Amino acid sequence: MRRKLAAGNWKMNGSPAALTDLDALADAATGDTEVLVCPPATLIAQARARCGAIAIGGQDCHSATSGAHTGDLSAAMLRDAGATHVILGHSERRADHGETDALVAAKTVAAWDAGLTAIVCVGETLDDRDAGKTLDVIGAQLAHSLPDGATDANTVIAYEPVWAIGTGKVPTSAQIAEVHSFLRAALVQRLGNETASAIRLLYGGSVKPTNAAEIFGVTDVDGALVGGASLTADDFTPIITALNMA
Repeated sequence: MRRKLAAGNWKMNGSPAALTDLDALADAATGDTEVLVCPPATLIAQARARCGAIAIGGQDCHSATSGAHTGDLSAAMLRDAGATHVILGHSERRADHGETDALVAAKTVAAWDAGLTAIVCVGETLDDRDAGKTLDVIGAQLAHSLPDGATDANTVIAYEPVWAIGTGKVPTSAQIAEVHSFLRAALVQRLGNETASAIRLLYGGSVKPTNAAEIFGVTDVDGALVGGASLTADDFTPIITALNMA
C-alpha cells in the first residue's frame, strides 16, 4: 500500500511568521498520510525546528556537491538544514531557468546521493495538449529526467500540467487518470512491477479544497503537489483531510 502524500510548494512566498500554520497542519496529518511542506530555503531550518510531525523539503538543488556556484544550494546543504525531500524539474524551473531533462536527472542523482527523496516533476503545456502530444511529451520527460536507480524510497513523480498551474484550470478526472495510468505503465516497463507499483504519483495544478476529493478519487493519484493553496492552513488542511478520506 502506497502511503499518501500531501506536498506543499510555497514557491517564492513565506516568512517566519507564516510558519505558525505548520502547527495546524501537523494536527491534520495521520498515519495514512504524509504531509510535506517545501518553503523557501531561508525557512527550512526554522520549519524543521518548529514542527517535527511534518516533513520539510527544498524547492531545488544544484547537481554538484560544492563549488563556485554563486546563489545555488547543494542537496547536502538542504539535508543539513533539515530537508528530507526536494522538488526537481518543476515547470517554473524548466521555463524560467532553462532546465533540461538531463539537468533534472543530474540533480536527481545528487539528491539521492545526499539522502533526499526527489520529487521529479513532469507536465505538458497547453499547446502540447491541444496538439495531442501530451503523452509523448510526458513520456520523454519521464524517460530522460528520471535516472536509473529510482525506488519508492528515493523518488516521487509529480504530474503538473503547465496550463493548470496557478490558473484555476484543472484537467478532467479522465484526463488525470489517462496521464497517471500512462506514468504507472511507463514505470512498470522500465523498473518492473514491484518497484513501479510502490512509487507514488502526485497530481499538481490548481488543487483546492473544492476539487481535492474528486482528484484524489482518481486511480493512481497518491496525493498532490499543491502550490498556492498550501500557503495557509485554512486552505491546505481541507486538502489533507480529503486525502485522508480518499
